[in-house]
This record gives sequence, C-alpha cells and structure tokens, in this order.
Amino acid sequence: MSLDDIKSEIKAIVAEKDCGPIFIRLSWHDAGVYSTGALTGGCPNAAMRFGTDAGEGSFGANAGLPTVAVSFLKPVSDKYCPGTISHADLWALAANVATEAMGGPAVPTRFGRKDASCPASGSVESQVGRLPDGDKGVSHLREIFHPKGFADKDIVALSGAHTVGKCHADRSGFDGKWTEDHLAFDNSYFKEMLAKEYQDETTAAGCPQKKHAASGTIMLISDLALLEAPFRQYVELYAKDQEAFFKDYVTAWVKLQENGCEGLRDAL
Repeated sequence: MSLDDIKSEIKAIVAEKDCGPIFIRLSWHDAGVYSTGALTGGCPNAAMRFGTDAGEGSFGANAGLPTVAVSFLKPVSDKYCPGTISHADLWALAANVATEAMGGPAVPTRFGRKDASCPASGSVESQVGRLPDGDKGVSHLREIFHPKGFADKDIVALSGAHTVGKCHADRSGFDGKWTEDHLAFDNSYFKEMLAKEYQDETTAAGCPQKKHAASGTIMLISDLALLEAPFRQYVELYAKDQEAFFKDYVTAWVKLQENGCEGLRDAL
C-alpha cells in the first residue's frame, strides 16, 4: 500500500465524520508535550492510544482524544500500523491531510516517529507546564511555547488552528465554536477576533470564556490575549493576508510536529 492510499482513506474519514479538527488536536497534543524549559523531554509518540487509565491518555487536556479521535482513525491504524506507518506518524499525517481537506495549506509530513511501547514509559509526567490553559493570558502562553522553541509570531500562527473545531463542555469545560464555519481552515479566526465584541460568560462546567451574542461564537481568554502587543500585529497581518497566515502556520506547525524527533525522513 502506498502513502497515497493512506491519505485517501484519511480523507474519506474526514469527509464522512467531519472530524478534521479533532485530528489536528490529536497531533497537536501528542507533539505539544515537548519542552526544553524547567520541564524537559516529551515527543510525538502516540502514547494516548493506550486509553484513559494512565499516562497522557488520562490528562484532562486530552479528553476525547484517546476515545473519539483514536476511534475515528482505527480503520486506518488497524490496517497500516505499525507495519507500514507508526501510530505517531499516522496522527501527524492525519492532521495534515485534514488541514488541506478543510481548505487549509498543504503541510509536508516527514516520517520516522517512534511509538511509545506503554503509557508509563512513553508519557510525560503531567500536562501542567506543557500544554496551554485556555483561561490564562500572555505570560502563560510564553511560558508554555517559548521552551518549545517558538517565538511570539509562532504562538499567534499556531493559535490560528482554532479557525476550525469547537470546544465541548464535557471535555475541556469550554463550550462553543470559535468561528462561524468551524470546518473551514482559513483566516476567519483572526478576522472574527478583530471584528466582534465578546462578553464574559461562564460555561455549565464553570469555565470562564468570551461569547459573541449574535453569532454564538466564542473566544477563550488565551485567544483574546493575542490582541495585546506585540501579538496583535500578527493577528492584524493574518486577518488581512491569509497566505501570510498559511505560510507562517506551516512553518510553526511542522516544527511542533517534529520537536523531540530525530532521523525523520521524507519517504514513508
């Protein structure tokens, strides 16, 4: 079976299930635990596939990923993993295929990520200090992303992935979609952030967020933190220039997906 066969099967699942956003989140949370700050280590290794009882699959920030996202990919992983492609590579590929399928940029995928052999040895100790919290601001974003090798511009570009998908109160505690068309990967996240006025709201789960009354779309505190200097200049740029957003997003996203990996190759 070829790489094109695997991509075609992923595209079919995305089209049938409208699950492109959760594939992006799966790859992001698999790779995003990497850090070189006070906390070290972490890499994309599909540790969440072992379920919700231990390791990264048990993290609150990953709610829905070991169950919903991994289940959506199961027809492909059962067929191709680990003989043809590792689970970690499949998760990266699925995110990139989904991004393009939803109208976003073509994202190159390299291969050679190693799968965790068990949740205990393959997982980092906690999500704390590694994955961002939606109810915090600028200093927290920098504390999380700078040790991963990202500058302020990269933080804004990566946040643009919120142009797709929505929050689920039974998973993150937040509730609602960021943009009016949550299955279109474009620069609407930045356009809507600048154009709309948001009011304070507390979800049924007790989480603070911001809501636009007329459309029902939301922003998290961490989203609207991007309107502060110096982040705002990039929000304004990406709202005006989708190609600039796509270019910077691909650069930052590929770095995120490859952090902590060695010896990656272009061919499957």
